[in-house]
Amino acid sequence: MSLNLSLTRREALKTLAVAGVVAAVPRALAQTGAGVSTRAILDYLQTLRKEDGGYGWEDQVLSHLTPTFGVIGCHRLLKTPPPERTQLAAWVRTHHPRELKKLEQERRVFEFQQVQALSWLGEDVASFRETFASPKWMTPLAYMKAYEQHGYPVFQSELGAILARPLLGLPVEGLGDFVTYIDARRRANGSFNNTPTADGGDGHVMNTYWGVQALKIFGRGGEKKAETIAWLRACQLPNGGFTHAPKAEIGGVDDIAYTRAATRCLALLGGTVANREACIAYVHSLANADGGFSDRPGWYSNPLATFYALDTLDALGAIDTLGKAKLRARRTPAKIPDNLKAYTIQIESHGQGSPQDTVELARSLKIDFWGAKNAKPEWIARVRELAKQRNVPVTFFTANEEYGTWVDVPGLGTYSHTADLIAPYGADIGPALGSRGGPRSSPAVSWPDFQKRRLVPLEKAGGRLIWQFGENEELVRMFLDDSIERGGFAAISTYHFGNPDFTNSEPFLHRWRGKIPYIAIQDAHGVEPWFFSDQTSGFRTVFLAAEPTWDGWLNALKQNWVVPVRRDVWTKGKTWTHSGSREVRDAVLARESQWRWWDNPAISRPMVSLVAVTPADELEAGKPERGVTLRARCAWTNTPQGVAKEPISEFVRLTLDGKEAKPTLVEKKNQNGYLDHAYHLAVPDIAPGKHTATAVVRVVATKAEVTQRIEFTV
Repeated sequence: MSLNLSLTRREALKTLAVAGVVAAVPRALAQTGAGVSTRAILDYLQTLRKEDGGYGWEDQVLSHLTPTFGVIGCHRLLKTPPPERTQLAAWVRTHHPRELKKLEQERRVFEFQQVQALSWLGEDVASFRETFASPKWMTPLAYMKAYEQHGYPVFQSELGAILARPLLGLPVEGLGDFVTYIDARRRANGSFNNTPTADGGDGHVMNTYWGVQALKIFGRGGEKKAETIAWLRACQLPNGGFTHAPKAEIGGVDDIAYTRAATRCLALLGGTVANREACIAYVHSLANADGGFSDRPGWYSNPLATFYALDTLDALGAIDTLGKAKLRARRTPAKIPDNLKAYTIQIESHGQGSPQDTVELARSLKIDFWGAKNAKPEWIARVRELAKQRNVPVTFFTANEEYGTWVDVPGLGTYSHTADLIAPYGADIGPALGSRGGPRSSPAVSWPDFQKRRLVPLEKAGGRLIWQFGENEELVRMFLDDSIERGGFAAISTYHFGNPDFTNSEPFLHRWRGKIPYIAIQDAHGVEPWFFSDQTSGFRTVFLAAEPTWDGWLNALKQNWVVPVRRDVWTKGKTWTHSGSREVRDAVLARESQWRWWDNPAISRPMVSLVAVTPADELEAGKPERGVTLRARCAWTNTPQGVAKEPISEFVRLTLDGKEAKPTLVEKKNQNGYLDHAYHLAVPDIAPGKHTATAVVRVVATKAEVTQRIEFTV
């Protein structure tokens, strides 16, 4: 792969646009010298401009509302209008994250970001009034009990419905349900959190900021003022930054989001930071040579952290101290060894259905590691046997989602989807802590107990824990930060069977770039792997290693040499990636020929599956009582639940030992489509010995015929 280092027309225009922004910067703000200059910040922000006119994360091709909100907030604090303000406002109106895919549940914080960003731009926001004034938006929205055991609404997100009302000129009358909801979550020390106070647990600094803002809108901003100020001041750490709660036991690290929430909340209450100079110095320590700010010292810059840093200095009355900050030296590019190759791994792919189809998919798509989701021992034994017989170089491993595991975090709630794990095949990883059933099928465990009882035996067996998803930002921060400090989740899921990208609905996940590797997770659904092929062939995880071994994979996780890749109907002809660094992304792309599955005859989705099923094939559909059944399946698009929707190829003919046969179409349907759609040829009295069978299908889009020929022995 060659790299074109010349400026494209778009890049040249972007450079001119940045120059125009800098020219408009007030002379008093355009600082020079060793410290951070406004020019450098604005230059950095413009590097995040995307083709559609919005702003996004540094390593992403798509823009997103949350970083765009952060960029607009930065321009406001620097008293400099963003370039092409009118077009930017139009982008904000039309790019709620649901536009990529309908969200599983409303996230009202996104509508708040739209309204706030447009207000900062001086735009009319009247078009949002109907939504916020609707009866549905005048009461908190319960969270799904499949994900949080009690159905507690996500505090930060729900209060977006309140925080936007003054911006929209809407009254607060008729919001009694919200008042009751907020009051129930205020602790005696003045803090707020996600769960009712009666459930126990301290507050969270971010939830406290949202709660105090909401009470002020209700005209009650002075309540528990002294207690809240004292609690907030106690969140400050010796390094000047703030953590999420005094003496926090889980994920009690400093962070610019916590620091911004605390300083803004203190300013709102008329309080002061216990050590103002140390806090200013802490914000300065987040300044990077690229002109942006990071969430924690030494981490990558990102637009939201940059906004939080500037907003913190503004809250402290210290934004004019930017010039005194000492820029962190530019990061030394990571050296990627030349001897590494690119390998692919599918996590939580099918662990049931046809073993023969599974091995054929692994061969055709060049999948080096196939993580079988919740597979029974006999299924993995069979696919391993078939792969060995057919010389398919795929390693099958355990990749389970342990349903029924609930982890309770005081103040935040009791959450599922905390026990997705990977491990070598046959390893003794210890017992699951939950069993599949209803929301209360298994007793909840604490996070420390989970680490001790689940994580320790898993890691001892060479396994790792994976973070699948969670929409409560405060909770996810605690889990993942604690994982960095004391062990826990070794990777973060992005591309997923039911969500094009978790970072679209959970943009805060970008915070851990460079610290925790990103992966894709198939999270297989449906019985047959053949009818889940959209997901199996649409995205995967690529990692760098010297050899395709489990140790090589674990080392790639440790080194962050991992890049999930997506290219399917959701990406519309573009290639999406996540990476821990530019160097790793570039190294993976330079080895693209080793894993690219589009426009690559050597690695492609099969158009037909032809298998010979015998009475011994207990795991195959169409198992005969005697003789053999030839089963041919065409390629179909599918729903995320593994149901066939539209044919990609269509059946033409089937021959057995050179003679054309007439198979029977076997269909299984539900309201969403086909659970199975196959052509069966039963041959109960087939002669002993070797036989050949050939299936021919026609690709619907191109009319090209594709042939598969198999040999089998009776």
